[in-house]
Amino acid sequence: MLDYTLEDWRSRAGQISFRNKAFIDGKFVDAVSGKTFDSINPANGQVLAQVAECDAADVDLAVAAGRRAFEDGRWSRMAPGDRKAVLLKLADLIRANLEEMALLDSLDMGKLVTDAATIDAPGSAHFFQWYAEAIDKVYDEVAPTGPGDLALVSRVPLGVVGAVTPWNFPLDMATWKAAAALAAGNSVVLKPAEQSPLSALRLAELAAEAGVPDGVFNVVPGFGHTAGQALGLHMDVDCLAFTGSTMIGKKFMEYSGQSNLKQVWPETGGKSPNLVFADCENLDAAADMAAFGIFFNQGEVCSANSRLYVERSIKDAFVEKMIARAEGMQPGDPLDPASKMGAIVDEKQTEDIMRFVEGGKKTANLVAGGERAYVDGKGCFVAPTIFDDVSHDDPLARDEIFGPVLSIIPFDSEDEAVTMANDSVYGLAASVWTDNLGRALRVSDKLMAGTVSVNTVDALSAQTPFGGMKQSGFGRDLSLHSFDKYTALKTTWIKYQA
Repeated sequence: MLDYTLEDWRSRAGQISFRNKAFIDGKFVDAVSGKTFDSINPANGQVLAQVAECDAADVDLAVAAGRRAFEDGRWSRMAPGDRKAVLLKLADLIRANLEEMALLDSLDMGKLVTDAATIDAPGSAHFFQWYAEAIDKVYDEVAPTGPGDLALVSRVPLGVVGAVTPWNFPLDMATWKAAAALAAGNSVVLKPAEQSPLSALRLAELAAEAGVPDGVFNVVPGFGHTAGQALGLHMDVDCLAFTGSTMIGKKFMEYSGQSNLKQVWPETGGKSPNLVFADCENLDAAADMAAFGIFFNQGEVCSANSRLYVERSIKDAFVEKMIARAEGMQPGDPLDPASKMGAIVDEKQTEDIMRFVEGGKKTANLVAGGERAYVDGKGCFVAPTIFDDVSHDDPLARDEIFGPVLSIIPFDSEDEAVTMANDSVYGLAASVWTDNLGRALRVSDKLMAGTVSVNTVDALSAQTPFGGMKQSGFGRDLSLHSFDKYTALKTTWIKYQA
């Protein structure tokens, strides 16, 4: 697969059969309304499939199926070892269908197929495996009590978990929610982003093949203001896990208060700072990772390192390094292994990015990119773009652009860098580049972010929690801490004759 050519990937893409119906209670079904919407390839504008447009009626059916499955215990009371075996098989099935899963995300939202095949799809399999292996290794507690009392503290599944996921990492974000929720014994109703529903529908089919019982994992493609809102307001959904914009995260918090006070776990926006100090000896490595941190996945990453703070004494030289890297990362056909960046997810997002770029041309110093690009005269592409000498108050440095747009801001002291880095409504991630151990620890302690990466960017693993502070939300994906979202602590107190 690593030596596939563009022709190889195009040939395989032509052989894919898209799943385009909702997956409810173990079956693919049309939307109750019969409506569909187009799933469009942003690299060329072609319609891939007409997908079932679910709304409140379909969400009702999916939640009811999930509730029946939960109540009768077909999954929630399955022996931990048996549940583990099913999810391990699902991980293996994802690996067995790696090319297809990679192509679905590449075609659906424009990411490089090589990234999807080497990062996203293998990552999805890994996370299912990791949570499967954790199922029979998470212990309950016995609280300290006096004679004649036995207090048991158990983690119990919540019931029906609603998951609303974004379009930038369709398969991975579905996995981050579903793997932990299913491992804990819940039923799941997943609403994937309308821009990228295809891999989630295939994942549901693979889950059924692996042995996940009917009704336990349901997928309802549709729009946020209909299907997403219906999940948020549903009186029989016990928990809503969300990754997406801060504005919509706040909406789901409102929906909870308007309905059954369901738990809501938002992982929302970001405007992550990357601080490069002059005492960083390997500036080439810092520049490589700074470019990766903003241009990977076309900058469509909630934790993208979009604010680059560089100590003034090295700023001009570092800017030159960044320009050179931008020039070497021009977008191309997502199916071409030679391409360095793929397509933006859709026309609306492309236009939103370009509005920021055009505004930035009036307020900052454009040193790279700044234009919309096309491949064979088609598609939603934006050249990697860098603005230098950006004012800290410029929208370029304040707002989440969610595209390949980097703002470079100089600083003169450590305190100034930390102050500017923290002066944001977001607090998802941050990076620090220094060879001074004291500075690395001191600055990391001061940065208000859920993850601080030192001498790298955007570090994550299955073993460590991912999530933010401030208006980046308080949900946490990954690690054993993720089980906190999908379980309740239940105390059983027993008195006996001592």
